Amino acid sequence: MRKVAYFGHNVNDAAVRRRVQAFRDDGVAVTGFMQRRGEASAVDWMNIDLGETFDAALVQRVKSIFTGARRAAAERSRIAEADVIVARNLDMLATAFLAKRLTGLDTPVIYECLDIHRLLTRNDPVGFLTRRMEGFLLARCRSVVVSSPGFLENYFEKRHKGRYRAILMENKHAAGGDYGPRPQRKTAPSSGPLRLGWVGILRCSRSLDLLLGVARQLGDKVRIVMHGQPALTEIPDFHARIQGLANVEFHGRYTFPTDLARIYSGIDVVWAGDFMEAGYNSVWLLPNRLYEGGYFAVPPIAPSGTQTAKWIDERGVGFSEAEDLSTTLPALIERLVANRDALAARRSKLLDLPVDTFVHPRGAHLAMIEASLAQPARIRAHGQTGLKRA
Repeated sequence: MRKVAYFGHNVNDAAVRRRVQAFRDDGVAVTGFMQRRGEASAVDWMNIDLGETFDAALVQRVKSIFTGARRAAAERSRIAEADVIVARNLDMLATAFLAKRLTGLDTPVIYECLDIHRLLTRNDPVGFLTRRMEGFLLARCRSVVVSSPGFLENYFEKRHKGRYRAILMENKHAAGGDYGPRPQRKTAPSSGPLRLGWVGILRCSRSLDLLLGVARQLGDKVRIVMHGQPALTEIPDFHARIQGLANVEFHGRYTFPTDLARIYSGIDVVWAGDFMEAGYNSVWLLPNRLYEGGYFAVPPIAPSGTQTAKWIDERGVGFSEAEDLSTTLPALIERLVANRDALAARRSKLLDLPVDTFVHPRGAHLAMIEASLAQPARIRAHGQTGLKRA
């Protein structure tokens, strides 16, 4: 049995927990070395608490690298038991390498980079130094795992060419989750108001503006249905902004994966756009909503020119809309309200796609570890990069 020491940025983050469970579903034993936001909720795996951190607190996050590494190093025997360290995001990668240095261990490391933080795209001394640190560590990793080819094409190939080996693992469902059956093909789109959903971490202020704009313009023709946790560091006035709109529903947190079938059966189309890091990460990413909605045959909407729109358009399973979205998005929704045949056609195409478009096949996470460990310990100067699809 393979053993992983998983360095995670927040033990309470649902995505972190899903990744841990995906490893365990593939028979991998996981010991967590994790920071937390707030009080840590219970987990059913061995977890070493690396301390509390806070959103949008850069100085504190830098300090946490050193405190977290010392706490991890105090558990040297647990790191020594692991075949590999998986470190999620750059601050945890730095924590993992510092912990290795403090313990004198030579455990191989996989860098899991599922977002390109805005700090890494800055063209100033802070951005330059952060990228230098990332490049230094990256060349010492067995692989970097990314969730979108857009990260490779637009960031790693431009900033770190020749310093990495890449494995693509999209934000699909883990193999062992209980998601329930996919919808029946005979199920037709709903009648009445068209239900436009926004699901997950609700972190993008412009997305909220666009959806509320649709609600105001179309009135009782549409319902905006939101499920998830608002990121109040990004949208501090979230609750105030949605008040007073009768056709806007906010249902709050939900349980993954058991609530997904209920959530997606209650919407006709899902918003898959993001502008929080416009021009960079927001253009390059592939969000969870593509795979969650796709599994349940709910067509997505995304801004044109993004990796998400490319994914949608290549498969013909949703809608990509150009700017100005304050005009084009309400126009699209009004067309769909008037004629739902386009929704039905895209829903059918989603159901035609194989399940592994949305769910990782069993063994994919173990295969990622094996492929990484088969690589040399360091990238040679001017080495070749490679993309492995898992």
